Amino acid sequence: MKKIWIINGPNLNFLGIREKGIYGNDDYESVCEYIKRQFNLKIFQSNYEGKIIDILQSAYFDKIDGIVINPGAFTHYSYVIFDGIKSIQIPTVEVHLSNIYKREDFRKISVTAPACIAQIYGKGKDGYVEAVKLLLEK
Repeated sequence: MKKIWIINGPNLNFLGIREKGIYGNDDYESVCEYIKRQFNLKIFQSNYEGKIIDILQSAYFDKIDGIVINPGAFTHYSYVIFDGIKSIQIPTVEVHLSNIYKREDFRKISVTAPACIAQIYGKGKDGYVEAVKLLLEK
């Protein structure tokens, strides 16, 4: 069985609290439980860029088969996370709950997506499910 990790970036722990019109009413724990009911995997969340790099590097040493990452706001400027994804050489899918291409101009740019094999956006929590299924097919 393939080992897949999900890594969530800053402010995702505030789902259900922040901007419900964009992110919905589901809180972070219910989104995680929704995913875990369908797959046996680990889910991480950090508001810190360095911690996300630590998790990516741990995935390399733990021989993880695939990663789903929602870098949050780091998507738009974190070349450190881009380098981290590239360096571990693990198939990675970038996910966003909202449609980042229908939001503010700065959100339309992802510096991390080019390090990933795919980007899924605007599908809410089902985007995570789609990303895991894509990795399981690889």
